[in-house]
Amino acid sequence: MSIKECGHHDDEGRGLLRRIIAATAFIFLILLTIFLIWIILRPTKPHFIIQDATIYTFNISSPNSSPFPIPNTLTLTMQITLSTHNPNKRIGIYYQKLHVYGSYKNQQISLPTSIPDTYQGHKDFTIWSPFIYGVGVPVSPFTLSSMQQDQNNGMVLVNVKINGRVKWKVGTWISGRYHLFVNCPAYVRFGGDRNNGVGVVAPAVKFQLLQKCKVDV
Repeated sequence: MSIKECGHHDDEGRGLLRRIIAATAFIFLILLTIFLIWIILRPTKPHFIIQDATIYTFNISSPNSSPFPIPNTLTLTMQITLSTHNPNKRIGIYYQKLHVYGSYKNQQISLPTSIPDTYQGHKDFTIWSPFIYGVGVPVSPFTLSSMQQDQNNGMVLVNVKINGRVKWKVGTWISGRYHLFVNCPAYVRFGGDRNNGVGVVAPAVKFQLLQKCKVDV
C-alpha cells in the first residue's frame, strides 16, 4: 500500500469523525434548547374541581334465597360537573381521549364515559358535565358489606376518576402525549327508603361538592 493511499483513508476517517461530532453537537443543542424553554416556561399541571353531582340512582341488590341466587349488583346513574383550569401563562393544553368513570373502594362501578377532545388556552377554564352509568354492575361481598355500613352512616364516598392524554402547546410547538389521571372524591348522602336496598331514589338529589381533585401527569 502506498503512502498516498494511507493518507486518503486517514482523510476519510477524519471527515467521518467530524460529521459524527457535528451531528452530536446539533442534537445536543436541540435538546438543550427544549430543556431551557421547559425550565423558563415551567409548565404546571391543570387543576380539577368537582363542583356538583346529581344522583338519579344508587341501588344495590343482594342475592336472594332462590336455588339460583343472583350476585350482588349495583345500579348507578349520576351527572357530575367538572371544572378544569389551566394555570399556565404561556402554555396551552390539549385534552385527548378522556374517559370518566365511577369507582368505589378501588372497584370500577360504571362504564367509562367519553369527554370530547378539548383545547384549553392560557389561564382558561373549561367545564364538563358528563353522565356516569352503571347498570347491574357485579360487586364483591366485601363491597356489599362496606356499602351497607356506609348506608348506616348515611354517606358514601364515590371516586370520580378520569383517564386520558394531554399535550402542551407553546407557540406553534406541540409536545408529545402525556398520560393524565385525575381522582375526585365525591361524598354522597344516601336518600330515599334505606330499608329497601341501598340507594338514592327519585326525585334526583343534587349535591354541591366543590371538591379539589388529585391530578397526576
